[in-house]
Amino acid sequence: MQRVMIIGQPGSGKSTLARSLGAITHLPVVHIDHIHWKPGWVERDRDEKTRLCRAVHAGPQWIFEGGHSVTWQDRLEQADTLIWLDVGLTKRVARVVLRTLKDYGRTRPDVPANCPERFDAEFYAFIWRTRHSSRAKMKALVEGAPAEKDVHHLRSNGQVAEFLTDVARAMQAGALGLPHR
Repeated sequence: MQRVMIIGQPGSGKSTLARSLGAITHLPVVHIDHIHWKPGWVERDRDEKTRLCRAVHAGPQWIFEGGHSVTWQDRLEQADTLIWLDVGLTKRVARVVLRTLKDYGRTRPDVPANCPERFDAEFYAFIWRTRHSSRAKMKALVEGAPAEKDVHHLRSNGQVAEFLTDVARAMQAGALGLPHR
């Protein structure tokens, strides 16, 4: 486990999983929101996002969570592990609402500086609008992943916890090829 690709729709737990996995493996974590946004909720243009994603892909080790799906195939080619957090709409929206309430007015660590958490009607509309198309795109990516990729399709908090426990055990046993710290 050297290059981990985490995908999932908004509120699926990508950032949380990436942080937890990074704490266990000591791999560097990259959040797509740092690429998608500039400080102050200013969106980068598509070409710049693509260039920044590909620069991450070229690195020797990473946990990369999130979208910019035009780069997914390249990211998957570089990754050795693919994790799909496939969580239902109701749970995801509830998580986004709770996150917003908890962090309202503050900038979370997985977004750039000066991007305070806020209620954003367009973001909720995006979650609703892409609930089927985005999931279908992720399903196709997972189903088309080459056989040599270590693929994990996680659908619940319990499956995520079990996965993290398994990774921690593998780290202790030296089975992941990563240094102990």
